[in-house]
Amino acid sequence: MIFLFLLPFYLGVSSYMMFRFFYWMKHCNHRFNWLRFKVPFAVVYLFMALSPVIAFLLPKSAVAIVIRRISTYWIGIMLYSLLYVVLFDLLRLIAKHTKLKNTLLFSRGSVISIGSVVVACAVATCLYGIFNARNIKVNEYSVTVNKSCGSDKHLKAVLVADLHMGYAIGVDHITNMVEKINQQDADIVIIAGDIFDNSYDGMDDPEGIKAQLKSIKSKYGVYAVYGNHDIDEKILMGFTFDWGGKQLHNEKMTNFMKECNIKLINDESVLINDEFYLVGRRDTDKPGTEDGTRAEISELTKDLDKTKPIFVLSHEPDELQKTADAGADIDFSGHTHDGQLFPGNLTIGLFWENPCGMIKKDNMYSIVTSGVGVYGTFMRVGTDAEICSVDIDFAG
Repeated sequence: MIFLFLLPFYLGVSSYMMFRFFYWMKHCNHRFNWLRFKVPFAVVYLFMALSPVIAFLLPKSAVAIVIRRISTYWIGIMLYSLLYVVLFDLLRLIAKHTKLKNTLLFSRGSVISIGSVVVACAVATCLYGIFNARNIKVNEYSVTVNKSCGSDKHLKAVLVADLHMGYAIGVDHITNMVEKINQQDADIVIIAGDIFDNSYDGMDDPEGIKAQLKSIKSKYGVYAVYGNHDIDEKILMGFTFDWGGKQLHNEKMTNFMKECNIKLINDESVLINDEFYLVGRRDTDKPGTEDGTRAEISELTKDLDKTKPIFVLSHEPDELQKTADAGADIDFSGHTHDGQLFPGNLTIGLFWENPCGMIKKDNMYSIVTSGVGVYGTFMRVGTDAEICSVDIDFAG
């Protein structure tokens, strides 16, 4: 319900941006101040600004899906347009209280030039963010676990997370991801949650996506846990509306995973090839259980043979110390997106001990991926879409 309180602020900012655009355009050419231009522009602009709300309110249909996809781009366009406008407005405000106030900086030509720079910067940033989000990179890590892994002296694990399959991420992006995974010749592939984007019905081509996920190649198979967005619930610009119901996992999603030959391990462990354990944890915020709880990591590992390697798969990179104390050798996570969009990438470290990358916690490695997909807007600025290829050597 937080969004309902923020909606007036959002509409106010949207109106401010529209009038700032009109101000720039009328300085470029007086004809842009005519109603025959301003009215159609205002109608299109307001439609774009309200596209997240319109898509949220419309019943599921092809039209609603198109509008929802438009909104995933609009949110980013709005963000960076606002950032550049505020930045240049602040610079002009500062200059107004200096000797520059009576210079050409405040002339009509200056308004045209500065406005053009703002538009160019916003367009360039958004285009870069869109193309960068589609460019899935491979990030490689090497670790050594001081345990024996039976006959395996080396193991290659591929970590992916935050696919967010739905209105923004479709079959083309998943195809790209699968191609990158299969190039790694993995022993095991693990998916650290947020496979769906709060909706099963938001996928553009479920059968096409299913065919791609079934084609993932690995020696020991594909394992996954659910994340906080693997719950079917209404979502508007990042805010969820559960209307007080129980937040249980959608049966359609679970059946889809089975048909893709992806093994879900939520709050359970599996012994793979009698050599190493994979422990899957339910999500912290949305565990998908009747009572809204998840098992403690110590409960999940207490009966395991700790002379064997123990790999934990958890959507959120939380409780790192508890996980290390429970005997884990590697904790694989996602969730953070590494901030996804500048300036979020500069502040994400304030919220997570390991926001992205690899750190050592006692004898345990924490590896966090920035994710394959996107959340909110189909852009990445200052971060990368990635899969993580992890080479594990055993020294026991």
